[in-house]
Amino acid sequence: MSAKITTQFGHAVPPAPRHSVTVHMPTWQNVERYGADAAFVIATFKNAYPRMKPHKDIADLAAAVLKHLGAENEGCFLFPSLQSAKECVEYSTSPRRDNGVDKKPVATDQIKIEAFTAKDHFFAVVFPLDKRSVVGGFWSTPGAGISSRFAEANLNHLDQLTETTVSEDETSRSSFESPAHELLRDRIVQYLERALLNPGFQPRPSTNDIYFYQTGMAAIYKPHSYMLKLYQGMTVLFGMAFMNTITAFEEFGSGYKFFGLGTDDDLHDLESFLQKERKYGRKVQAIWAEFPANPILVTPNITRLRALADEYDVVLAIDDTIGSWANIDITSMTDILVTSLTKSFNGYADVIAGSVVLNPASRKYHELKPLFDEYYVPELYIDDAEAIERNSRDYLPRTMKLNHNASSLVQYLKTCAEDPNSAVRAVHHPSVNPSGEHYRQFMRPATRDFTSGYGCLFSIELKDLPTTIAFYDNLNVHDGPHLGAPFTLAFAYTMCAYKNKLTWAAQYGLKPTQIRISAGLEDTATLLEDFRIAVEAANKIGSTGVP
Repeated sequence: MSAKITTQFGHAVPPAPRHSVTVHMPTWQNVERYGADAAFVIATFKNAYPRMKPHKDIADLAAAVLKHLGAENEGCFLFPSLQSAKECVEYSTSPRRDNGVDKKPVATDQIKIEAFTAKDHFFAVVFPLDKRSVVGGFWSTPGAGISSRFAEANLNHLDQLTETTVSEDETSRSSFESPAHELLRDRIVQYLERALLNPGFQPRPSTNDIYFYQTGMAAIYKPHSYMLKLYQGMTVLFGMAFMNTITAFEEFGSGYKFFGLGTDDDLHDLESFLQKERKYGRKVQAIWAEFPANPILVTPNITRLRALADEYDVVLAIDDTIGSWANIDITSMTDILVTSLTKSFNGYADVIAGSVVLNPASRKYHELKPLFDEYYVPELYIDDAEAIERNSRDYLPRTMKLNHNASSLVQYLKTCAEDPNSAVRAVHHPSVNPSGEHYRQFMRPATRDFTSGYGCLFSIELKDLPTTIAFYDNLNVHDGPHLGAPFTLAFAYTMCAYKNKLTWAAQYGLKPTQIRISAGLEDTATLLEDFRIAVEAANKIGSTGVP
């Protein structure tokens, strides 16, 4: 058994460096609290994922800006480009912000953009403090704000803080395009080219086809916004996806259609939908899917999605974050390949970033390449790029260990689930899910230094809520969101994300009795013992019916 977790609620998971993106949220009682009122609980966190709550350095830089303006009683969010600042204003003033209950759009004369320079040039969106929950939706969902490292660097130059003219001229982006960025692009191309399934497939992506963003969500939101400018069409989300991806398609664009199970039946319904939209002359601009999907790891039939995208002239965008470049080779099936670099590629839970790779062999490349080159503004800060470059040097060996630990835990839990007396009812992972055949089809062949696996993420499903609580409260790992970290994380995904929408979630296979696990780099035998103890605690509750 590993040493008892002693991290306090709301604090970063050790080693907790300055730019940690994790938070520890132990006990089921806190899960219930978070699900009922996430904003209230997040406000109590000492550390959090920066999109959930601005990092202390970001908050301090925003406070310095407001003090400079003599507007300490107002709210402020900071952005690395005028493009993102303008999009924040457009979002905040949109009539769509009226939820009919407790939120109204910000009046156009109550929100403004101010430009500043300290070490770097940046933009502040300033608004009435009582509108923070409205404007904050843009901070949390698209993830287009400044990073904590950007804030730290500029806090060190507060004596140079100067208000400047808001200008469209952003030709100087030296802090967002550097040798570190190019080194990262070279490395990504090397991983995309490693152990190819079809070496003869040409042309292959080059460094010119790789675009960086300051978060994984920005790598979804920004291309989505580009395509809206060109196609002005509806978006399809095929299969379950990370909660903020769903929110992004709900809040931005001219509508979206959700096929949340990602099954063969959904494929049939998708084809019918595409036929209908074409019949009535309505444009569908893109199909988005995760490979595999968060949180119960259903893998879509990407071959069939590719065929439908071609037949109906639709962009196919795939988020491969969970499968990861080391394990799967799906670039040739996509028009847009999206990855959250925050997760297993960076691997140390201390940087946020995202990437997009355009496939030069796709039919859509001649439309997408000029579109990206017209609207893309580099916003990944140099200090973040340098940190990811350092951290990703051991990407392959880390990924192999993550694969191994996850698979070992899945096999143990699968054995438990096969016992009718066990509180464990199921385990969800590409290695055991029926849809795993679609994943295996695209696993990279083994090489001397790496054997492909199924990634670090899986979900365990318990018998009922009392056994789920017993498992969660007795599992000696850190609790909270994130994946691909050095440490194992347990997250009550459905209860935290959808406690107030459990009926909606249930139709897509999400249950409050499921716990999402991101396996870490710990000793495998120790992890297995920690899980055995948690399962035994759940079994004890299941046999007595008494908490």
